[in-house]
Amino acid sequence: MKTKMNAISRRQFMGAGAAAIAALELSADPLGLPIGCQTYPVREALGKDFEGTLRQLASIGYKMIEMCSPPGYERSGYGSLINMKASDMRQTIKAAGLGCESCHYQFKELKENLDERIAFAKELGLKQMVVSTFSLRPEATLGDWAQAADELNKIGEKTQKTGIQTGFHNHNFEFKEIDGVLVYDKLMSTLDAKLVKMQFQVSVISLGYEAATYFNKYPGRFASIHLQDWSPTDKKQVAVGQGTVDWKKLFAAARKGGVKNYFVELNMDAMKASYPYLNDLKV
Repeated sequence: MKTKMNAISRRQFMGAGAAAIAALELSADPLGLPIGCQTYPVREALGKDFEGTLRQLASIGYKMIEMCSPPGYERSGYGSLINMKASDMRQTIKAAGLGCESCHYQFKELKENLDERIAFAKELGLKQMVVSTFSLRPEATLGDWAQAADELNKIGEKTQKTGIQTGFHNHNFEFKEIDGVLVYDKLMSTLDAKLVKMQFQVSVISLGYEAATYFNKYPGRFASIHLQDWSPTDKKQVAVGQGTVDWKKLFAAARKGGVKNYFVELNMDAMKASYPYLNDLKV
């Protein structure tokens, strides 16, 4: 009887182990985080049919979205959402099978309407308010960049008191040198490491800069990532997994960087092609 019970226990144990492994394989999403996408590439469709476009993104497999502030992006496809209450927006996103913890904002709108934007963000359920760009002129000096960073620190101090993390999203602008100093490094030395976390745009691989380098160089300084791949042959962005980015290296370093979420930012066709690769990626 004892032998039989032990045999059953071993079979049960082995079965449970196999089930656990299968479950892990089914959820091989990098970092164990739900795969997300930025809504900006599909903004026109979103503005015309908010609910339908959300459901289309969910049908691909995406679990999270990153929004853009409707007032800040009124002229960029989000204007039709300006009068939607945050509670209604949150419910519509949830009903589509998605979550939303991050949103892009214009620097100007946060400087001028911060309390209002924070109130909307809280009601929407956000954990991150990300400044998409400082919108500085091309001839801006390092001093101009440092001044903008100081202003963002003040914004970050206020959002942090409400439980929301301020973030900053780079473009190619930050990966140029002024007086021998890389703008991105200047920002990292000026921004408060606790008040402002970074959202790294992987597309700067086109300039020769790898996300993994910065995750390792500045541990714990990153909130999220925008995912794009790059084809040097075609000189254009391509679906994740179809270009030159070493994604295993990137996500391994992302742990050190402190990344909490990531969003594919590509057109709808490339979003569709990116999801299976990310879903199968094991790091």
